Amino acid sequence: MRALWLFLLASSFALASSVEVARVFVKQWLAGKASPSLEEILSSPPEALPQALERFFAYPPPPGNLRVNLEAPLVEEGRVRFPAALGEEGGEVVVYLQGERVERVAFVQRDRIPALAKSEAGGLFLLLFGVYWASALLGRGVLARLFREALAHLSRERRVYLGLNLFLYGLFGLGSLLAFLKPELARALQKGLGGALEAVGLEEVLPRGVFPLMGAIYYWNLTQGLVLTTLLPGLFLGLPALLLNAFRYLLFGFALSPALLPGPQYLLHLPTLVLELQAYILGTFGGVLLLQSLLRREGYREGFRRLLLLGYLGAFVLLWAAVYEAVEVVFFLGGKG
Repeated sequence: MRALWLFLLASSFALASSVEVARVFVKQWLAGKASPSLEEILSSPPEALPQALERFFAYPPPPGNLRVNLEAPLVEEGRVRFPAALGEEGGEVVVYLQGERVERVAFVQRDRIPALAKSEAGGLFLLLFGVYWASALLGRGVLARLFREALAHLSRERRVYLGLNLFLYGLFGLGSLLAFLKPELARALQKGLGGALEAVGLEEVLPRGVFPLMGAIYYWNLTQGLVLTTLLPGLFLGLPALLLNAFRYLLFGFALSPALLPGPQYLLHLPTLVLELQAYILGTFGGVLLLQSLLRREGYREGFRRLLLLGYLGAFVLLWAAVYEAVEVVFFLGGKG
Protein backbone atom coordinates (compact mmCIF):
# COMPACT_ATOMS: atom_id res chain seq x y z
CA MET A 1 0.00 0.00 0.00
CA ARG A 2 2.83 2.38 0.87
CA ALA A 3 4.48 1.64 -2.49
CA LEU A 4 1.24 2.57 -4.26
CA TRP A 5 1.04 5.90 -2.41
CA LEU A 6 4.67 6.64 -3.26
CA PHE A 7 3.98 5.84 -6.93
CA LEU A 8 0.92 8.09 -7.00
CA LEU A 9 2.83 10.88 -5.27
CA ALA A 10 5.71 10.62 -7.75
CA SER A 11 3.26 10.61 -10.66
CA SER A 12 1.53 13.75 -9.40
CA PHE A 13 4.87 15.52 -9.06
CA ALA A 14 5.80 14.46 -12.61
CA LEU A 15 2.51 15.78 -13.99
CA ALA A 16 2.87 19.05 -12.12
CA SER A 17 6.43 19.40 -13.39
CA SER A 18 5.35 18.76 -17.01
CA VAL A 19 2.57 21.33 -16.77
CA GLU A 20 4.88 23.94 -15.29
CA VAL A 21 7.58 23.35 -17.93
CA ALA A 22 4.96 23.63 -20.68
CA ARG A 23 3.35 26.71 -19.14
CA VAL A 24 6.68 28.57 -18.80
CA PHE A 25 7.63 27.65 -22.35
CA VAL A 26 4.31 28.87 -23.81
CA LYS A 27 4.75 32.21 -22.05
CA GLN A 28 8.20 32.59 -23.60
CA TRP A 29 6.87 31.43 -26.97
CA LEU A 30 4.06 33.97 -26.95
CA ALA A 31 6.57 36.68 -26.00
CA GLY A 32 8.64 35.81 -29.08
CA LYS A 33 11.59 34.47 -27.10
CA ALA A 34 11.47 30.82 -28.26
CA SER A 35 11.19 31.10 -32.05
CA PRO A 36 14.16 31.91 -34.27
CA SER A 37 13.65 34.91 -36.52
CA LEU A 38 13.75 34.74 -40.31
CA GLU A 39 16.88 36.90 -40.21
CA GLU A 40 18.61 34.29 -38.01
CA ILE A 41 17.80 31.54 -40.49
CA LEU A 42 18.88 33.51 -43.56
CA SER A 43 22.13 34.55 -41.89
CA SER A 44 22.98 30.99 -40.79
CA PRO A 45 26.09 29.48 -42.41
CA PRO A 46 25.34 26.53 -44.74
CA GLU A 47 26.48 23.91 -42.21
CA ALA A 48 24.13 25.35 -39.53
CA LEU A 49 21.11 25.85 -41.80
CA PRO A 50 19.49 22.41 -41.16
CA GLN A 51 19.61 22.97 -37.38
CA ALA A 52 18.20 26.49 -37.77
CA LEU A 53 15.33 25.21 -39.92
CA GLU A 54 14.61 22.36 -37.50
CA ARG A 55 14.38 24.86 -34.66
CA PHE A 56 12.13 27.12 -36.75
CA PHE A 57 9.75 24.25 -37.57
CA ALA A 58 9.83 22.93 -33.98
CA TYR A 59 9.13 26.36 -32.47
CA PRO A 60 7.32 28.32 -35.22
CA PRO A 61 6.40 31.94 -34.44
CA PRO A 62 2.96 32.09 -32.79
CA PRO A 63 0.14 33.60 -34.85
CA GLY A 64 -0.64 37.22 -34.03
CA ASN A 65 -3.45 37.79 -31.50
CA LEU A 66 -3.28 34.18 -30.28
CA ARG A 67 -4.90 33.84 -26.86
CA VAL A 68 -3.97 30.86 -24.67
CA ASN A 69 -5.63 29.73 -21.45
CA LEU A 70 -2.67 28.54 -19.37
CA GLU A 71 -4.87 27.66 -16.40
CA ALA A 72 -6.70 24.75 -18.04
CA PRO A 73 -4.01 22.28 -19.19
CA LEU A 74 -4.83 18.81 -20.44
CA VAL A 75 -1.94 16.46 -19.70
CA GLU A 76 -1.31 13.44 -21.91
CA GLU A 77 1.66 11.15 -22.32
CA GLY A 78 4.45 13.26 -23.77
CA ARG A 79 2.34 16.37 -24.32
CA VAL A 80 0.41 19.16 -22.63
CA ARG A 81 -2.54 20.87 -24.33
CA PHE A 82 -3.79 24.39 -23.56
CA PRO A 83 -7.10 25.76 -24.89
CA ALA A 84 -6.45 28.62 -27.32
CA ALA A 85 -8.25 30.94 -29.71
CA LEU A 86 -7.22 32.93 -32.76
CA GLY A 87 -9.87 35.57 -33.31
CA GLU A 88 -13.16 33.68 -33.51
CA GLU A 89 -11.50 30.35 -34.28
CA GLY A 90 -10.91 27.92 -31.43
CA GLY A 91 -8.08 25.46 -31.10
CA GLU A 92 -5.31 24.46 -28.74
CA VAL A 93 -1.61 24.94 -28.20
CA VAL A 94 0.12 21.57 -27.91
CA VAL A 95 3.52 21.35 -26.21
CA TYR A 96 5.42 18.11 -26.89
CA LEU A 97 7.80 17.07 -24.13
CA GLN A 98 10.70 14.66 -23.85
CA GLY A 99 11.14 14.44 -20.11
CA GLU A 100 11.38 18.10 -19.10
CA ARG A 101 12.66 19.23 -22.49
CA VAL A 102 10.27 20.87 -24.94
CA GLU A 103 10.65 19.12 -28.31
CA ARG A 104 8.18 21.27 -30.23
CA VAL A 105 5.06 23.37 -30.00
CA ALA A 106 2.09 23.77 -32.34
CA PHE A 107 -1.14 25.71 -32.53
CA VAL A 108 -3.75 23.27 -33.81
CA GLN A 109 -6.86 24.96 -35.17
CA ARG A 110 -10.18 23.30 -34.49
CA ASP A 111 -12.44 22.31 -37.38
CA ARG A 112 -10.04 23.14 -40.23
CA ILE A 113 -11.30 19.76 -41.42
CA PRO A 114 -15.10 19.51 -40.93
CA ALA A 115 -16.39 16.95 -38.46
CA LEU A 116 -18.29 15.06 -41.18
CA ALA A 117 -15.19 14.68 -43.34
CA LYS A 118 -13.25 13.01 -40.50
CA SER A 119 -16.08 10.81 -39.26
CA GLU A 120 -16.67 7.09 -39.82
CA ALA A 121 -19.88 7.87 -41.74
CA GLY A 122 -18.18 10.48 -43.91
CA GLY A 123 -15.30 8.19 -44.86
CA LEU A 124 -17.59 5.24 -45.55
CA PHE A 125 -19.83 7.43 -47.72
CA LEU A 126 -16.76 8.62 -49.63
CA LEU A 127 -15.68 5.04 -50.35
CA LEU A 128 -19.17 4.00 -51.48
CA PHE A 129 -19.44 7.12 -53.63
CA GLY A 130 -16.05 6.31 -55.16
CA VAL A 131 -17.24 2.83 -56.10
CA TYR A 132 -20.44 4.29 -57.57
CA TRP A 133 -18.45 6.96 -59.44
CA ALA A 134 -16.06 4.37 -60.91
CA SER A 135 -18.91 2.08 -61.99
CA ALA A 136 -20.84 5.02 -63.47
CA LEU A 137 -17.93 5.71 -65.83
CA LEU A 138 -18.83 2.51 -67.69
CA GLY A 139 -22.30 3.86 -68.53
CA ARG A 140 -23.68 6.77 -70.49
CA GLY A 141 -24.65 9.15 -67.69
CA VAL A 142 -23.36 12.64 -66.94
CA LEU A 143 -20.38 11.39 -64.91
CA ALA A 144 -19.24 9.17 -67.78
CA ARG A 145 -19.74 11.87 -70.43
CA LEU A 146 -17.70 14.42 -68.46
CA PHE A 147 -14.97 11.85 -67.86
CA ARG A 148 -14.72 10.92 -71.53
CA GLU A 149 -14.70 14.57 -72.56
CA ALA A 150 -11.82 15.24 -70.17
CA LEU A 151 -9.91 12.23 -71.54
CA ALA A 152 -10.49 13.52 -75.06
CA HIS A 153 -8.64 16.73 -74.15
CA LEU A 154 -5.73 14.65 -72.86
CA SER A 155 -5.64 12.72 -76.11
CA ARG A 156 -5.99 15.81 -78.29
CA GLU A 157 -3.16 17.65 -76.54
CA ARG A 158 -1.11 14.59 -75.60
CA ARG A 159 2.24 16.23 -76.37
CA VAL A 160 1.55 19.13 -74.01
CA TYR A 161 0.19 16.75 -71.39
CA LEU A 162 3.18 14.38 -71.60
CA GLY A 163 5.57 17.33 -71.55
CA LEU A 164 3.90 18.63 -68.41
CA ASN A 165 4.22 15.19 -66.79
CA LEU A 166 7.91 15.01 -67.67
CA PHE A 167 8.52 18.50 -66.34
CA LEU A 168 6.70 18.17 -63.00
CA TYR A 169 7.55 14.55 -62.22
CA GLY A 170 11.10 15.44 -63.29
CA LEU A 171 11.21 18.23 -60.70
CA PHE A 172 10.00 15.76 -58.08
CA GLY A 173 12.76 13.34 -59.09
CA LEU A 174 15.33 16.16 -59.04
CA GLY A 175 14.27 17.10 -55.52
CA SER A 176 14.61 13.46 -54.46
CA LEU A 177 18.14 13.30 -55.84
CA LEU A 178 19.14 16.58 -54.20
CA ALA A 179 18.07 15.11 -50.84
CA PHE A 180 20.90 12.56 -51.15
CA LEU A 181 23.34 15.49 -51.26
CA LYS A 182 21.73 17.41 -48.37
CA PRO A 183 19.95 14.79 -46.20
CA GLU A 184 20.00 16.91 -43.02
CA LEU A 185 18.37 19.86 -44.78
CA ALA A 186 15.80 17.54 -46.39
CA ARG A 187 15.00 15.97 -43.01
CA ALA A 188 14.40 19.43 -41.54
CA LEU A 189 11.98 20.26 -44.35
CA GLN A 190 10.25 16.90 -43.88
CA LYS A 191 9.63 17.78 -40.23
CA GLY A 192 8.25 21.14 -41.36
CA LEU A 193 5.75 19.46 -43.69
CA GLY A 194 4.73 17.08 -40.92
CA GLY A 195 4.21 19.99 -38.54
CA ALA A 196 2.05 21.81 -41.08
CA LEU A 197 -0.23 18.78 -41.46
CA GLU A 198 -0.41 18.39 -37.70
CA ALA A 199 -1.44 22.05 -37.31
CA VAL A 200 -4.57 21.51 -39.42
CA GLY A 201 -5.63 18.51 -37.33
CA LEU A 202 -4.64 15.51 -39.45
CA GLU A 203 -2.62 13.93 -36.65
CA GLU A 204 -5.69 13.65 -34.40
CA VAL A 205 -7.50 11.65 -37.10
CA LEU A 206 -4.85 8.90 -37.27
CA PRO A 207 -6.07 6.87 -34.25
CA ARG A 208 -9.70 6.96 -35.44
CA GLY A 209 -9.23 4.37 -38.17
CA VAL A 210 -9.27 4.04 -41.92
CA PHE A 211 -12.60 5.72 -42.81
CA PRO A 212 -12.09 8.98 -40.86
CA LEU A 213 -8.53 9.21 -42.21
CA MET A 214 -9.76 8.58 -45.75
CA GLY A 215 -12.31 11.39 -45.54
CA ALA A 216 -9.88 13.82 -43.91
CA ILE A 217 -7.14 13.18 -46.50
CA TYR A 218 -9.55 13.59 -49.41
CA TYR A 219 -11.08 16.79 -48.03
CA TRP A 220 -7.68 18.40 -47.44
CA ASN A 221 -6.10 17.35 -50.74
CA LEU A 222 -9.20 18.32 -52.72
CA THR A 223 -9.76 21.74 -51.15
CA GLN A 224 -6.18 22.83 -50.48
CA GLY A 225 -4.16 20.89 -53.04
CA LEU A 226 -6.45 20.84 -56.07
CA VAL A 227 -8.93 23.72 -55.73
CA LEU A 228 -7.09 26.47 -53.82
CA THR A 229 -3.53 25.96 -55.05
CA THR A 230 -4.09 24.56 -58.55
CA LEU A 231 -7.50 25.32 -60.09
CA LEU A 232 -7.91 28.83 -58.68
CA PRO A 233 -4.40 29.94 -59.75
CA GLY A 234 -5.14 28.23 -63.08
CA LEU A 235 -7.90 30.77 -63.70
CA PHE A 236 -5.19 33.40 -64.23
CA LEU A 237 -4.11 32.01 -67.62
CA GLY A 238 -2.58 28.85 -66.16
CA LEU A 239 0.90 30.18 -65.43
CA PRO A 240 0.51 30.75 -61.66
CA ALA A 241 -0.67 27.14 -61.24
CA LEU A 242 2.32 25.88 -63.23
CA LEU A 243 4.83 27.91 -61.21
CA LEU A 244 3.22 27.01 -57.88
CA ASN A 245 3.19 23.31 -58.65
CA ALA A 246 6.75 23.39 -60.00
CA PHE A 247 7.89 24.68 -56.61
CA ARG A 248 5.64 22.19 -54.79
CA TYR A 249 6.97 19.17 -56.73
CA LEU A 250 10.60 20.13 -56.15
CA LEU A 251 9.91 20.64 -52.42
CA PHE A 252 7.93 17.39 -52.08
CA GLY A 253 10.63 15.45 -53.88
CA PHE A 254 13.25 16.90 -51.53
CA ALA A 255 11.26 16.20 -48.34
CA LEU A 256 9.86 12.78 -49.37
CA SER A 257 13.00 11.35 -50.92
CA PRO A 258 14.11 7.71 -50.57
CA ALA A 259 17.19 9.26 -48.97
CA LEU A 260 15.03 9.81 -45.86
CA LEU A 261 12.65 6.84 -45.92
CA PRO A 262 13.41 3.11 -45.67
CA GLY A 263 13.18 1.42 -49.07
CA PRO A 264 10.08 -0.72 -48.37
CA GLN A 265 8.24 2.21 -46.78
CA TYR A 266 9.08 4.46 -49.73
CA LEU A 267 7.88 1.87 -52.26
CA LEU A 268 4.69 1.40 -50.27
CA HIS A 269 4.05 5.15 -50.30
CA LEU A 270 5.04 5.63 -53.94
CA PRO A 271 1.54 4.95 -55.40
CA THR A 272 0.13 7.68 -53.12
CA LEU A 273 2.73 10.15 -54.38
CA VAL A 274 2.19 9.24 -58.04
CA LEU A 275 -1.61 9.51 -57.81
CA GLU A 276 -1.73 12.73 -55.78
CA LEU A 277 0.84 14.44 -57.97
CA GLN A 278 -1.00 13.26 -61.08
CA ALA A 279 -4.19 14.88 -59.81
CA TYR A 280 -2.39 18.23 -59.49
CA ILE A 281 -0.81 17.75 -62.92
CA LEU A 282 -4.30 17.32 -64.36
CA GLY A 283 -5.43 20.55 -62.70
CA THR A 284 -2.33 22.35 -63.97
CA PHE A 285 -2.97 20.99 -67.46
CA GLY A 286 -6.48 22.45 -67.26
CA GLY A 287 -4.90 25.86 -66.66
CA VAL A 288 -2.65 25.36 -69.69
CA LEU A 289 -5.71 24.49 -71.80
CA LEU A 290 -7.35 27.72 -70.62
CA LEU A 291 -4.32 29.69 -71.83
CA GLN A 292 -4.37 27.78 -75.12
CA SER A 293 -8.04 28.56 -75.69
CA LEU A 294 -7.31 32.28 -75.38
CA LEU A 295 -4.28 32.13 -77.68
CA ARG A 296 -6.39 30.27 -80.26
CA ARG A 297 -9.25 32.79 -79.83
CA GLU A 298 -11.66 30.12 -78.63
CA GLY A 299 -12.68 32.31 -75.69
CA TYR A 300 -12.17 32.34 -71.93
CA ARG A 301 -15.46 30.55 -71.33
CA GLU A 302 -14.35 27.51 -73.33
CA GLY A 303 -10.99 27.50 -71.54
CA PHE A 304 -12.74 27.73 -68.18
CA ARG A 305 -14.88 24.73 -69.06
CA ARG A 306 -11.77 22.73 -69.95
CA LEU A 307 -10.16 23.72 -66.65
CA LEU A 308 -13.22 22.41 -64.76
CA LEU A 309 -13.22 19.17 -66.76
CA LEU A 310 -9.60 18.47 -65.87
CA GLY A 311 -10.35 19.41 -62.26
CA TYR A 312 -13.14 16.80 -62.32
CA LEU A 313 -10.64 14.21 -63.53
CA GLY A 314 -8.19 15.27 -60.82
CA ALA A 315 -10.87 14.95 -58.12
CA PHE A 316 -11.52 11.35 -59.20
CA VAL A 317 -7.81 10.49 -59.04
CA LEU A 318 -7.48 12.15 -55.62
CA LEU A 319 -10.35 10.08 -54.24
CA TRP A 320 -8.61 6.80 -54.97
CA ALA A 321 -5.28 8.23 -53.79
CA ALA A 322 -6.98 8.97 -50.44
CA VAL A 323 -8.41 5.45 -50.25
CA TYR A 324 -5.00 3.91 -50.90
CA GLU A 325 -3.16 6.24 -48.50
CA ALA A 326 -5.60 5.64 -45.64
CA VAL A 327 -5.29 1.85 -46.04
CA GLU A 328 -1.51 2.16 -46.33
CA VAL A 329 -1.14 4.27 -43.17
CA VAL A 330 -3.59 2.33 -40.98
CA PHE A 331 -2.85 -1.25 -41.99
CA PHE A 332 0.76 -1.20 -43.21
CA LEU A 333 2.41 1.68 -41.35
CA GLY A 334 0.54 1.09 -38.08
CA GLY A 335 -1.12 4.51 -38.03
CA LYS A 336 2.11 6.45 -38.47
CA GLY A 337 1.90 9.16 -41.13
